[in-house]
Amino acid sequence: MKDSPAIIILGQNSLPLARQLTTALPGAKLYGLSERTTGVDVSFTNFGDTLRELFAAGTPIIGICAAGILIRTLAPMLTDKRQEPPVLAVAEDGSAVVPLLGGLHGVNEMARQIATVLGVEAAITTTGDIRFRTALLSPPKGYHLANPEDAKKFISDLLGGATVRVLGTASWLTEGNLPIKADGNLLIQVTEKSVELTGNCLVYHPATLALGISGVSGVSVGEAVDFIQEMLADAGLSKKAIAGVFSDDAQISNSIIQAIAQNFHVPARFFNNLEIKAGHDIIAQEAALTASGVASNLIASKVSPQITCCISISPEIINPETLGRSRGQLYIVGIGPGGQQWMSPQVKEILRNITDLVGYSTYLNLAGSLLPGQKRHDSDNREEIARARLALDLAATGRKVAVISSGDPGIYAMAAAVFEVLDQEANPKWDSIDIQVAPGISAVQAAAAQIGAPIGHDFCLISLSDILKPWSIIEKRITAAAEADFAIAFYNPVSKQRTWQLTKAREILLQYRSGDTPVVLARNVSRVGEEIKVRRLEELSEEEVDMRTLVLVGSSKTRIVPRKDGGVWVYTPRRYDIDG
Repeated sequence: MKDSPAIIILGQNSLPLARQLTTALPGAKLYGLSERTTGVDVSFTNFGDTLRELFAAGTPIIGICAAGILIRTLAPMLTDKRQEPPVLAVAEDGSAVVPLLGGLHGVNEMARQIATVLGVEAAITTTGDIRFRTALLSPPKGYHLANPEDAKKFISDLLGGATVRVLGTASWLTEGNLPIKADGNLLIQVTEKSVELTGNCLVYHPATLALGISGVSGVSVGEAVDFIQEMLADAGLSKKAIAGVFSDDAQISNSIIQAIAQNFHVPARFFNNLEIKAGHDIIAQEAALTASGVASNLIASKVSPQITCCISISPEIINPETLGRSRGQLYIVGIGPGGQQWMSPQVKEILRNITDLVGYSTYLNLAGSLLPGQKRHDSDNREEIARARLALDLAATGRKVAVISSGDPGIYAMAAAVFEVLDQEANPKWDSIDIQVAPGISAVQAAAAQIGAPIGHDFCLISLSDILKPWSIIEKRITAAAEADFAIAFYNPVSKQRTWQLTKAREILLQYRSGDTPVVLARNVSRVGEEIKVRRLEELSEEEVDMRTLVLVGSSKTRIVPRKDGGVWVYTPRRYDIDG
């Protein structure tokens, strides 16, 4: 489940209360209905789609609205309570806080946090939670309930008068109102050990184990995971007690270590002072012991020619986020043409979890407001190489960085700039970075969708900017595309300094196709001031075009279909043998 919740408001009157709730919910992002709210982090037009998308992503949801609308909207998605994120309803006047879903993921504790800020009592109806003040089904961070399927009857027995004894140490259990007795007929066990699960015993695994790894070479992910599982089994330890995977800085780009951490659902962290000459076994030990602290002990180790692993145990819960550094991540993302509704769920998820946003100021504005802890790095539109270099440098320090492009990052955008810098500048610091490209809806796709299907058959994209390539090359490509009868999307058609290229392109095209060929002028698609015009090729003029306009010239087969409302659709037939 995601830690940063979404606060949903449907009217401007709810904004002050939503702002107040953020004091109890660090990182919360405000979502507001577009036609009724301003000053929010994310505007949405469809309440149901937005709510269901957040729920599916595991994002905690606080709706400042009636509980009924949340329940009815999410009802079709309620299939597995073990996967449900917290969902709460808060009255518009702040008088009521009602937890609805997500009992296994801390919804009652979240409700109490919100209620404390508002000065009210949370409307918690979970009997066990009310009586015992201990959420056995949703333990605190750092503890994993091994057998949640037994918890319902266990809690029922407690409510029926049973008592419980506790083996192991966990203050959150003893500080509540559980009926703890030395001879209790139920048992709660807090242990790093892998124990047999029974219905009268709840087992919690504390994240107190540090897994140190070194000497990884010539081994597959599956083989490495099996190797570690065997070590855990030999030592009688549960994998759910592993807090993190740790190694030395020299291994930070090792994909096997990263994959091992992902397999165990824990972070991978790296220390920069473990370059010990004595061998891989010592490095693995030192990594584990450094992570688990001065009072820790080494309790298991396993060595092979391909991998060395050691496990140490800490007397306290290990928080891996405070130890060493993580592998830097660089996401090159496309936010689409501009409207939030055109942004992919993958990109939205990335933007919720990065530390730094790098990009042209206009595109950063379109990406939305920053979350707490995020930092924005603005630059001019023409500074692509410097922007790419900055993003790489930030990621090399272990930060999670997103380079923002409008449209798709691989189409006349930042993906090529980043890889160009990597190709031309040998910088060892960048070798450890995990780089991912997240696609977006391109300008040509957005423009085509608004007018019909003008790229329904073969098409090509050509930039008319001669800043990075000579006009002679552009002219050859226009000629070749015109002769081949492609539909053509022209990017960067006109700027203050470049006013003649579009006219020249029209002259070339008129040599190969009719002056009646449909041309779509799409300006500010999905943004304020959106304007879609259809012209004939012989009417195409730079006076109607600027850098925010995409010019889409049809092929010889592209057609115009009149609409009943006076507008038109433009499409290119899929079959090329249609007359006309």
